[in-house]
Amino acid sequence: MTATATTPPPVRRRGRDDRSRGPLGRARRREAAALVLPSLLPVLVLSVAPLVVGVALAFTDARLVRNPEYSFVGVDNFTRLLSNSFFWDSFRIGLIWAVSVTVLQIVAAMGLALLLAADLRLRALTRVLALIPWAMPPVVVAIMWRMIYSPNAGPLNAALGAVGLPDDINWLADFSTALPAVIVVGVWVGMPQTTVTLLAGLQQIPTEMYEAAAIDGASTWRRFWSVTMPSLRPVITAISSLNFIWNFNSFSLVYVLTEGGPGGKTMLPMLFTYIEAFKNRNIGYAAAMGVVLVVVVVLLLVGYLRTQLRDEKER
Repeated sequence: MTATATTPPPVRRRGRDDRSRGPLGRARRREAAALVLPSLLPVLVLSVAPLVVGVALAFTDARLVRNPEYSFVGVDNFTRLLSNSFFWDSFRIGLIWAVSVTVLQIVAAMGLALLLAADLRLRALTRVLALIPWAMPPVVVAIMWRMIYSPNAGPLNAALGAVGLPDDINWLADFSTALPAVIVVGVWVGMPQTTVTLLAGLQQIPTEMYEAAAIDGASTWRRFWSVTMPSLRPVITAISSLNFIWNFNSFSLVYVLTEGGPGGKTMLPMLFTYIEAFKNRNIGYAAAMGVVLVVVVVLLLVGYLRTQLRDEKER
């Protein structure tokens, strides 16, 4: 009688899924949750909870009074908002402001970044000075520029008068100059952070690419368009998208400069919402405006993230 050899059953190794289901995996998950929870609590309390309350108020007739009594009104606030031409005018002005400031910031910051990237004397000091507008609080910047734009004692009008130009322009109160004047301030405030971002991108471009282009006979302008701009395209896309979102949500700078005047020429959507909530005391109606603005910002963020993912796939 011959003995038949039996094959031993295969030894099953514990995989990652088995380890994650065991006591050790559960302990690790609890430990991870304990570490993440302290950072999530401020987000939940300061961001998510107010957002949920704001969305809920958008469907009520709440008013900012001592003893508030409000009821559910459905989509009445949103229906009323659709016919509010003043809000949509502020939306149009906000788009003009955000696009203008973002584009001008990129153009001005690109020139400054190229200058700071060059091998010049006192380059380190210049880089520090370029960050000063970024370090100043927006309210302080707005007060400083109000003094510069002052029609009576402002240095801008004084400089114009010194060269024989009109020196009695009320920059922040004239219908034709208020928005351009505010845009200039917005560009000045946001240019440092854009400059730093572009400068970091410039420093990542290999010098061999410029040397190869120079050997091929490319001029300085050609090297800029053929080497610098393609290399900086992901950086420009990212910072432009973020700047547009930040500029669209601007409040304090324009509020201190003009409070939305004259005649609503600088009335941004955030300013309009603030006035409706805290001056007209229509909290429910202002919350509906806030919901619309949140939707717009979320759509902008989705577009930004899709652009970033596409750039990563291309790289």
